[in-house]
Amino acid sequence: MLVKVKLQTTPVAGQWIATRLDNVETSAIRELFKLLGKPGIISFAGGFPDSAMFDVEGLKEAANKALTEEPGGALQYGATEGYNPLREQLAAFMGQKGVPGLKADDLIVTTGSQQALDLLGKTMISPGDKVIVEGPTFLATIQCFRLYGADLVSAPVDANGVDTDKLEALIKEHKPKFVYLIPTFGNPSGAMLSLERRKKVLELAVKYQTLVVEDDPYGDLYFGEAPPPSILALSKDVPGSRDWIAHCGSMSKVLSPGLRVGWMIAPEPLLARATMCKQFSDAHTSTFAQATAAQYLKAGRMPATLANVRKVYGERARVMGECLKKELGDAVAFTQPQGGLFFWARLTGAGGKLKDAGEFAKRAIEQGVAFVPGAPFYAKDPDMSTFRLSFATADVEKIREGVGRLRKAV
Repeated sequence: MLVKVKLQTTPVAGQWIATRLDNVETSAIRELFKLLGKPGIISFAGGFPDSAMFDVEGLKEAANKALTEEPGGALQYGATEGYNPLREQLAAFMGQKGVPGLKADDLIVTTGSQQALDLLGKTMISPGDKVIVEGPTFLATIQCFRLYGADLVSAPVDANGVDTDKLEALIKEHKPKFVYLIPTFGNPSGAMLSLERRKKVLELAVKYQTLVVEDDPYGDLYFGEAPPPSILALSKDVPGSRDWIAHCGSMSKVLSPGLRVGWMIAPEPLLARATMCKQFSDAHTSTFAQATAAQYLKAGRMPATLANVRKVYGERARVMGECLKKELGDAVAFTQPQGGLFFWARLTGAGGKLKDAGEFAKRAIEQGVAFVPGAPFYAKDPDMSTFRLSFATADVEKIREGVGRLRKAV
């Protein structure tokens, strides 16, 4: 269904292109979006939040305050590390999530958490370096780290997150430059790393002196009981582990992706070099966006916003799970997500039904439904029976209709 797309070049243009692009393809998801112009199509493909959930009035108020109270700071060039009032608010925000003693200087503001990953690639990866990622993991991470020449190693994931016993074996074998994890409601797996495994990850970081990168864009989107504390928050309980943790956060999934506000917390030597590389790429994240975000956090509107999105996404996730069981039965296997934006499912082939998610995606498009086959989310050895469904942007009626259509495709 989704094939690698080679960028077209003329013989002359080929002389302009860096060889590091030879092993990087365009996003399979972006290519899929080209198929979504069909009238009436229901999309479970995107990985973005529902725009109806944005607190537009709150953001308007925050933007007006930014322009009224400190127009120079909001509209002028700013420090590469970030707008200091926002850094202070983010430090307090992380403190509320169990990271004590964090100061503004302990983090930098990035243009979304995606830039934090790019900065990690720039500062840490040399061609041929081993980097361990989850299998499956965030597609853009695979592309980003490969761009800098990483040799990616896949650590298997189950319903409780990365298998830490197998992760330890891979660390011993490959001695990676770092380990990249999405421990809380991962994209695409939706898995939540258990408390026991989180502590084991910290112990492994200390034992093998290996940096662990915790990407946490979804941790606040839980349904019901809150997840375990972040790996960063738990580092206070494992002596020496804080020196081996980098944490990436984002406002994109909980407030607005259009603000492009993320942050990175890391050991000081790494943070300093990441800041230097950021100077080369964009000088600083939009000061207006940062000032708006700072005012929003200062106004104390985030808890109500989070409560609303948790309620709405939780209901959509519940309905999608019920519909998958009702409409597809034993043709698919999945774990009901406890948060985030995604279902990760596998075709079982039961009763002679489909087992190839690529073919399933083709048939689904014909029925007016889009989703993403799972293969692109694997750095190595893809499971061709897997696929990702997002419930974030479809209301419950569209979810019922869309999953009903999937029954005709399987």
